[in-house]
Amino acid sequence: MAIDIPSFNISTLEQMYIDSCKRHGVLPNTEILSGFLKAEVKKSCNEICSLEIILDQLEDIDVPPLLDVCANIETSEIEVVDIRNGPNCALHGEYALSLMRAFIQKLQVVDLQDLPFGKDFLRELSQKGLACQILNLRSSHFRNLNMAGKFMQIHTLNLDFSTSLTSFQEDCFTCMPILTCLSMCETRVANLWTTIAALSKLSSLVELRFQKWICCNDSAFPSASSGGNLEDQPDVRELLTDIDEESYLNQGTDEATGNVFSFDNIATGQQVQSMMEDSSDDNEVDFSSYWQEFDYMDMLANFSSGWNRQVNLQSELSSGTLGNKKEESLHGYFGRHIADVPSKYISHHASPICFEKHYREYMIASLPNLKVLDNLPVRKIDSERAAVTFSQYFEYLPYNRKHKESAVSILHKREIKDTRSHMLSKNQKPSYSHGNSQYSYTRSLCAAKLGSSAWPLLHSLSVSGCDLSDGSRSFRPRQFEYHPSLSSIMVFGTLDGEVVVVNHENEKVVRYVSSLGAMNSVLGLCWLKKYPSKCTRNYALYVSEDLLECGEFIAGSDSGLLKLYDIEHMPPTITGMYSAAGSITFDDFDQLTSVHVNSTDELFLASGYSKNVALYDINSGRRIQVFTDVHREHINVVKFSNHSPSVFATSSFDQDVKLWDLRQKPIQPCYTTTSVSRGNVMVCFSPDDHYLLASAVDNEVRQLLAVDGRLHLSFDIAPTGSSQNYTRSYYMNGRDYIISGSCDEHVVRVCCAQTGRRLRDISLEGKGLGNSMYVQSLRGDPFRVNLLASCGDAKGYSKTRDSCPSISMGG
Repeated sequence: MAIDIPSFNISTLEQMYIDSCKRHGVLPNTEILSGFLKAEVKKSCNEICSLEIILDQLEDIDVPPLLDVCANIETSEIEVVDIRNGPNCALHGEYALSLMRAFIQKLQVVDLQDLPFGKDFLRELSQKGLACQILNLRSSHFRNLNMAGKFMQIHTLNLDFSTSLTSFQEDCFTCMPILTCLSMCETRVANLWTTIAALSKLSSLVELRFQKWICCNDSAFPSASSGGNLEDQPDVRELLTDIDEESYLNQGTDEATGNVFSFDNIATGQQVQSMMEDSSDDNEVDFSSYWQEFDYMDMLANFSSGWNRQVNLQSELSSGTLGNKKEESLHGYFGRHIADVPSKYISHHASPICFEKHYREYMIASLPNLKVLDNLPVRKIDSERAAVTFSQYFEYLPYNRKHKESAVSILHKREIKDTRSHMLSKNQKPSYSHGNSQYSYTRSLCAAKLGSSAWPLLHSLSVSGCDLSDGSRSFRPRQFEYHPSLSSIMVFGTLDGEVVVVNHENEKVVRYVSSLGAMNSVLGLCWLKKYPSKCTRNYALYVSEDLLECGEFIAGSDSGLLKLYDIEHMPPTITGMYSAAGSITFDDFDQLTSVHVNSTDELFLASGYSKNVALYDINSGRRIQVFTDVHREHINVVKFSNHSPSVFATSSFDQDVKLWDLRQKPIQPCYTTTSVSRGNVMVCFSPDDHYLLASAVDNEVRQLLAVDGRLHLSFDIAPTGSSQNYTRSYYMNGRDYIISGSCDEHVVRVCCAQTGRRLRDISLEGKGLGNSMYVQSLRGDPFRVNLLASCGDAKGYSKTRDSCPSISMGG
């Protein structure tokens, strides 16, 4: 038997509210009474009967009486409830949140633009969820977004101008099954891979924007949800003159309800405001909303005046010339393409992700249900082009694997391979790809590991275990090298001239040499490879219970000091009075930047801020020869080949990379190859010496054939436009992939060494604004696939607290 639920009329609700105020001993809030009256008027006019609650018109004492009535509103004549905050809200966050959560079925719009409630409110909101349909969080202070709570009814989410927002946590968007429209204009989101991994959870997402394209004339494209047939529309590259721009820019349709929605209609028209408060240590929110790390935000802020409830198109177009100039300046800073969109369209309020090469194609290919991206429709032809572009420039999984596979499945296949293979006829082929390769399972496990998560595991090395005379300290690493045969050992040199040998697995310092005023920044480090010394049992305590091979290494500082250290004979700590035990000193090489030992551990080379290269004999401790004027500018890096003890390469800021052979008396190079635009920062050989990897300023990375210097592959990494963006690149996973990072960017890029396709970008975000790490040095782990390490500096700080963080892709 059905139970009749009483439907309260508005006058009854009003009287209930007045009675509740009497019980609580407070006067009725006139604005709430006015809200009931407006709802009554709407009902009498046959309009949607809505109750609007403005938070800045309430005080804490007004909330309890209103909460008593909320349950009855759910079964009343009122159809929808909208909650908005204003510029002068004095209500505490917990009262605001309790009021929002009092409505279960009828809460339509929650507009919290420029919300003043603080990080605890944001955390509670994102973790517990809300029952609204439209949520406006413009200008909020999320930094690492984790909206994992239940937002089961939400179809529109606005995060525009959240200028602290950089990334998404792995559980973000897991409970938004009907989210249709999402806007994140002018945020700091930049990583394509983690962004797509988060957005892929939104199965109903059809409209997305990270920027706002506006046409210079009175035309634009229709919204996917406005009813137009996207397939009938002309190419994006053609100018359209027959479509109403305002309708396209602002409106869409919730397919589930048929209701027309608008991103801009939920805004309150206020300008974006910066709250200059102390940075939060929490990993989700940040209340320092200015972009300390990006100068271009100053340009963006000049025309980020916010969107009104009704777009004033004429105003926007009248300022189009100025906006276009600023966008051109911004484009010049990045040197990147926003999208393949005609010049008659101006991009406004773009997030950094929009400046990634092939951004639009990557988004379309990765989100197949998307109908509108950045106000431009996604048509069949766009999807087809995006698929081609994605396959040309990106790798979905390592080694061109097309589908994700679990590690358990791969191991199972390995176990049954022999059983299955002998059962196949001669004409049959195993279904397992690359099954005949000796590296097949390693590569498949590599792909499975990376495919398990788009979020890399970042671990900062916090070393300890060394009894330093000045107690515990924070190192400032500048250069580091993995041990050639012990997977747990690395050595790093610091900006203060210290040399530290560390077990990076248990984070214990095993040897430490202070600078003693003799060394400045340690810029050159290289292990000897073939003839390591034997360690003492004292050292073995840090590594294993058995005696293990440790070795010797060369260290050089920018002051010119060059030393060979033997771990076996080094005391655990060298501090205070200088001790020469365990070290050999070579003749100085002024302004040194690089050292490298040859494959037989007999010779090493040094280069620096000069046009010369010095050759040293390790056994005798003498400098054998100085090769003068081998380049026209200073030689930043010199590298011996990995297998030929007489062949080496030099890279210089004169834009040349040269290959030399000591057997031919390096008067003339074997060959010279020149970078396209700027000077070369470094060069290195592939592990098998088949290739040279040359890195020039501002992300110009090329792979050359080592035999003759011909260009094999140019990696399509977007430049920033900065002449100080020094780029360094190394091989990873043998010679299968390369990693590349630059000192003006807090990202490490991973690209296929055979095709140049991009596999991942890894953002090095620290805790709190300004703690992002800008890459000064990086290496691929020689013993583990998908693992790399980097060190750098957090700009704006005198010291970085991150010491040689290791990065494991795919967790």
